[in-house]
Amino acid sequence: MKLTGVVSIYKPKGLTSHDVVNEVRRLTGERRVGHAGTLDPLASGVLVVGIGREATRKLKEIVGQEKEYLAKIRLGMTSTTDDEEGEKTKLSNYRTIELANIQSVLKNFVGTVEQVPPVYSAVKIKGKEAYKLARKGKVVELRPRQVVIKSIDLVDYSWPFLTIKVVTGPGVYIRSLARDIGEKLYTGGYLTSLKRTRVGRFTLTDCVPIETLAKKLDSSGKI
Repeated sequence: MKLTGVVSIYKPKGLTSHDVVNEVRRLTGERRVGHAGTLDPLASGVLVVGIGREATRKLKEIVGQEKEYLAKIRLGMTSTTDDEEGEKTKLSNYRTIELANIQSVLKNFVGTVEQVPPVYSAVKIKGKEAYKLARKGKVVELRPRQVVIKSIDLVDYSWPFLTIKVVTGPGVYIRSLARDIGEKLYTGGYLTSLKRTRVGRFTLTDCVPIETLAKKLDSSGKI
């Protein structure tokens, strides 16, 4: 009997979401496995995985549910990828930003906002992923999209690092948010770490590490 169901897996930093899906396939023997929203390799946290035909159908609904993130931003520098992986540029004209200024700027990003995806993303341009074009040195221009950011809470600030908790609708790039916050502060900024703490009703406390998934499966073959 093949194992089926929807499970929240803790994706560690360094693995792709597809790596996790492949490992679940190996563990369960089920080829029909998918996930409800990609996490970048540098990100960690909640990855909701569906195993089997019925479970993968449920993922379409889960993808559209709100998500919660804990994000750390480095101000005073920019990155070609809007995160730690890219080539960094230190800005010479920035200044230390007061806390009140940061709180004011964060409010501008709550609600329905226009957001340009990162150049190094899987967004397709004429059928080709933007990141593949960027790696070839081609100029990539992506159109802004309307996305919904439900709340941004300031968790910690000690120049040049800013930590925020963000609740979003679907389709939001936290890398883009980090970049845009830096631009609004006139300091530049990029994402240094990201943890997804919730997808819909699935939270970090519900997660199982990929290596212990087999122990969560009961004898009926259901998760």
